[in-house]
Amino acid sequence: MATRQTATTRAKDSDRNDTCKVLDDALGEGQLSMEEHRQRVSAATNATTLGELARLVEDLQNSNASVQMPKLAKPRLPQIRKPAGGWGLRLATAGVLVVLGIGIGWGLYGNTPSPLSFNPDPGAVPDGIEPVVLTPPTQLQSLNGVKGLFEQMRQKFGNTSGFELHIDPDSAMLYRADPQDSRKKVYYRYTGGWGDPSSDPRNVEDDDRLVDLAAFDYERVLGIMRGAPDTLNTKRADVKSTWLRITPSEDPSTPEAINIAVIVNSDFGGGSIDLYPDGTVKGMYRNNR
Repeated sequence: MATRQTATTRAKDSDRNDTCKVLDDALGEGQLSMEEHRQRVSAATNATTLGELARLVEDLQNSNASVQMPKLAKPRLPQIRKPAGGWGLRLATAGVLVVLGIGIGWGLYGNTPSPLSFNPDPGAVPDGIEPVVLTPPTQLQSLNGVKGLFEQMRQKFGNTSGFELHIDPDSAMLYRADPQDSRKKVYYRYTGGWGDPSSDPRNVEDDDRLVDLAAFDYERVLGIMRGAPDTLNTKRADVKSTWLRITPSEDPSTPEAINIAVIVNSDFGGGSIDLYPDGTVKGMYRNNR
């Protein structure tokens, strides 16, 4: 008999995807900023239990969301019942059940004269199909990870252009023009591959500009990112996350250039470092907490 889901129930990929859809709707309705949306989607992608997912949407007005989250029951403590009868009766019962199970199995699937003699399950016969092991880039804040991320962008979209790109350690978010209407923009999530576009296109704003998001010095930027906690006077043990945000430059004299922000998130300090594409520092912004 199926049991009700509780906060400790392990989450499935479909549960994570449903949570991300609720967050997408909240972003489209203005309940979340892009940064809040990015953080929550990243957390949802890596959530282990339904309780973790529920906490990401519990403060949202989501009655009109495209999907509804399951209502979680409180976990029950198991009830231990003492078996009736002595050990002899229990052993006898177990023996009868074993014999009965063999007989039922032979009756349903057996193709031999005796229920104790089985031919192999046809589904277990070797079929010659070799396993295919997928090796997409997962450590995205490494040199090969960044290169692999942009290579998959080229394979998916034909280029590496977009309005904005966020790169977390094991996932990414990309904002591009809506393929159905260039006046709108949609975002794509990367979790080992670029998924389908969000279902809630947003209007392209005046400061949105398509640029080549891959046009920067990977090695220089990654080196600065790895030293960012020390640069921003933040204890490494206090760092909650470090990520890259790539956006169009705000300098009207370089409309095709990009700005790279290295962001360190911490409850005790942190901040951001803005960089030119060649890794030259534009500015540093420390959080004083």
